[in-house]
Amino acid sequence: MPFLATTGSLSLGEACWHAIVLGIVQGLTEFLPISSTAHLKVVPVLLGWGDPGIALTAVIQLGSIVAVVAYFRRDLMAVIAGIGRAFRHGQWRDPSARLGVAIALGTVPILLGGLAVKKFIPDYDNSPLRSLTSIAVVSILMALLLGLAEVVGRRRRVLEDVLPRDGVLVGVAQLLAIVPGVSRSGSTLTASLFDGWQRPAAARFSFLLGIPAITLAGIVELKDAVSAPSNGGWIPTLLGVVVAAIVSWLAIAWLLRFLQHNSTWVFVGYRLLFGLAILIWFRGLDAPLPHS
Repeated sequence: MPFLATTGSLSLGEACWHAIVLGIVQGLTEFLPISSTAHLKVVPVLLGWGDPGIALTAVIQLGSIVAVVAYFRRDLMAVIAGIGRAFRHGQWRDPSARLGVAIALGTVPILLGGLAVKKFIPDYDNSPLRSLTSIAVVSILMALLLGLAEVVGRRRRVLEDVLPRDGVLVGVAQLLAIVPGVSRSGSTLTASLFDGWQRPAAARFSFLLGIPAITLAGIVELKDAVSAPSNGGWIPTLLGVVVAAIVSWLAIAWLLRFLQHNSTWVFVGYRLLFGLAILIWFRGLDAPLPHS
């Protein structure tokens, strides 16, 4: 698969420019509850570049993984240490061990779902679920769910209260992100708020839970995304990953500070407007854009 599924071949400079733009879009939207996959499809379409496709979006997500691993390195080390103590001394009630178990359990649904899509929907890249109309409708529905979670959520639980069943619950919500427009961070944040988590803790768990899922998706698609000889090869791909990493770090830091004192209503409003704008601008376009 080429770096970008656009009409004709790109020069190296053009491919690098596209990579920078998509890296910024990925970094800004991966950890905000607004769907990076939807924006990585819609923004290039608006710019006349065409749909970049699943493989590219998965690989650029590796930049976001670098950022979240670096940002939460101490949390991850604590989880690893907690799991180690649990295996050696049976201390499975330790909060770090419970968090590790929850992350592991929460990764299973999206792993099985991804394998199922690969096996049973080989042409998922051209699925109606990736149409702009579908993205718009899903974005609106998820906005309404996030708004409902803001209303009914009790916001009492913190990360130290995590239980294995939280991993299962939020992991199932993460599975929904296979559908473009859902937003992995949005679905997991929504599920956590429904489950009574405080906003910053819900976001933190969403970030940590996403590390295995996004990493696996990027690795699976990496070979296809950089192997094609056209449209710049590996250089723009690497550039997109680096830009995504930098912007993702900044987005993570901003969102955690924002949620300390603010609700998620701004994202609810944005997602409603985003979905409605797509329905208006791309009215009648009910099929996925072809890859050329």
